[in-house]
Amino acid sequence: MIATILLQAGSGFGIQQIITFGLIAVVFYFFMIRPQVKKQKDQKKYVNELKKGDKVVTTAGIHGRIIDVNETTFLVEVDNGKIRFDKSAISLEASKALNTPPAVTK
Repeated sequence: MIATILLQAGSGFGIQQIITFGLIAVVFYFFMIRPQVKKQKDQKKYVNELKKGDKVVTTAGIHGRIIDVNETTFLVEVDNGKIRFDKSAISLEASKALNTPPAVTK
């Protein structure tokens, strides 16, 4: 494939194009793919560390407290009852914001 590109490009422009596309791929990896993978790892770690009694917020915005933990689900107590959620439905950012005490300003 690279040989075909070089033959079609003619003189030295083919190598410059390959280097340009390579640099674009590297930049794309470091600014798009790598942060997303890190975010997914953090989400998975957070969900696996949740235990009974923790306050959580789901991706749908439902606030509650965990009352039971199964392999793939949580039983969450809300104001009017109990709802079972899949572990993937817990929002890392919203739950951390809920559990972080507000900053005291002077």
